[in-house]
Amino acid sequence: MIELLLLLILIVGIVIGVLIYTQRSRSRKQDTAPPPPQDPFAASSTTDTAGDPLAIKAGDMIDWGNERTWIRGTLRLSEGGYTWSEHFLEVEGGKRWLSVEEDPDVELALWAGRPDLTMVPQGKNIELEGVTYKLEEKGSGSYRSEGTTGLKTEGGMDYADYESTDGKLLAFERFDHGSWEVSTGEKIHAGTFTIFPGS
Repeated sequence: MIELLLLLILIVGIVIGVLIYTQRSRSRKQDTAPPPPQDPFAASSTTDTAGDPLAIKAGDMIDWGNERTWIRGTLRLSEGGYTWSEHFLEVEGGKRWLSVEEDPDVELALWAGRPDLTMVPQGKNIELEGVTYKLEEKGSGSYRSEGTTGLKTEGGMDYADYESTDGKLLAFERFDHGSWEVSTGEKIHAGTFTIFPGS
């Protein structure tokens, strides 16, 4: 009889222990609230731009406030361990693109192709349309093409970047040992556009 009573006390003790453990587990789960939902178009912690410029890809839409355009193609460029991107915009009457690089802050520039110019990158200074540009950097690297860019899937490239004292940009690019392409650009600030991710 004593053995039966001890066995009954042991079973009751186990049941009470399981109930206490279950109750504590439930209260811990209730104390930790799930994280709030995140808006994919909200400004990130690293930039004021709505959306992440480092994640732009072919098929995304860019809203400039007074104009919307699609990213029709992207070049992923690299030299050594350094990478940057050029995103070609779907526009009429010319070639425009957005460059995005992290050096170490995110730097954005809006470019326009200048097929009317037949210049080549020579010297430390170039004068164009009354503006003097100073050589900032030049080099060779590789590219990987996504979407519609007019280039092969991958290849080599050369570049030379110039900048004026007031921040105007002049760039020369040559892909796969072709002719130099000239473009002019301007730096743009984070927050001047909204990124709507494509599929």
